[in-house]
Amino acid sequence: MGKCDGRCTLLVICSLQLVAALQRQVFDFLGYQWAPILANFLHIMAVILGMFGTVQFRFRYLIFYAVWLVLWVGWNSFIICFYLEVGNLSQDRDFLMTFNTSLHRSWWMEHGPGCLVTPVLDSRMAPDDHHVITVSGCLLDYQYIEVLSSAIQILLALISSVALTHMATSLLRSPHICNCSLFTRLVNRW
Repeated sequence: MGKCDGRCTLLVICSLQLVAALQRQVFDFLGYQWAPILANFLHIMAVILGMFGTVQFRFRYLIFYAVWLVLWVGWNSFIICFYLEVGNLSQDRDFLMTFNTSLHRSWWMEHGPGCLVTPVLDSRMAPDDHHVITVSGCLLDYQYIEVLSSAIQILLALISSVALTHMATSLLRSPHICNCSLFTRLVNRW
């Protein structure tokens, strides 16, 4: 059985980042959260470039990926602050996630684990194309699901940056080391 070096570790972590980003992208599309959809799309592209740079030893792509990871940690930190309403941020007042184009919220607000949604039939608060609801009985409120999702993204980005640093330093010491022959062969076949 082969030994997994920094490249293999980074590719595995990038794969986990892709899975987590795609999962998040689906639920952001369901909730019409346009700002996170755009950020997730950019993240998916950056991770793919990072994987390509890892497999092909392209340092420019790896540097781009490293810079993107810093931005990604910042974005997810903002998401955590937004959903926990840190400072002046308010979910009731600020529609930042939809670029102020709609009143949509997180998909998890109505579809969280154990949530019971009750429509309010006689409400004058809602515009013509929306409805007012009450949500009760959730095992985990939607804010905490969004915070957990962002925390996982931050954790994966930090682990990825450590693996990226390890891989880059090992490549600088001996650039011809490659113990990922199985993965490299699979990628080269495509």
